[in-house]
Amino acid sequence: MTNKTLETRQVSRRELFSLFGAGTLAAMGIGIAGPAFADAKAVDAAIAKITGGKAAGSGKITMDVPQIAENGSTVPITVNVDSPMTDASHVKTLHVWADGNPSPEVASFHFTPMSGKAYVSTRIRLAKTQNVVTLAEMSDGSFTMAKAEVKVTIGGCGG
Repeated sequence: MTNKTLETRQVSRRELFSLFGAGTLAAMGIGIAGPAFADAKAVDAAIAKITGGKAAGSGKITMDVPQIAENGSTVPITVNVDSPMTDASHVKTLHVWADGNPSPEVASFHFTPMSGKAYVSTRIRLAKTQNVVTLAEMSDGSFTMAKAEVKVTIGGCGG
């Protein structure tokens, strides 16, 4: 059996921080390049997953979103789905996506006939100029969709 001696040396504070900082970033999987953004294909894939490949109609959804948003952090959106909201015919779920955000899923709202109407008003965050897409899942298994582009400006400049 041989005795091996371990050599030690003092590590500077700067070396220690750089070692732990790099290790932490690697462990968290954070890249230096910044966030990757979704695209229309990611939204189409999410819609196909929900619809099972069925075609979505149009015309029943009214979206009120600004054409130009001066602040992408608080973009107002109002969505109304034309439905009688009866047991036989009502909106079950309303999905909202933003195809230019790092994660395109914004929200899903669930309704019952007791909701009275399929209406949502909220504010969403948009990372850049992009499309806002809504999909309504009806009680009869059909789907209807609407899309609107919102131009996000930063300090009055196009983005």
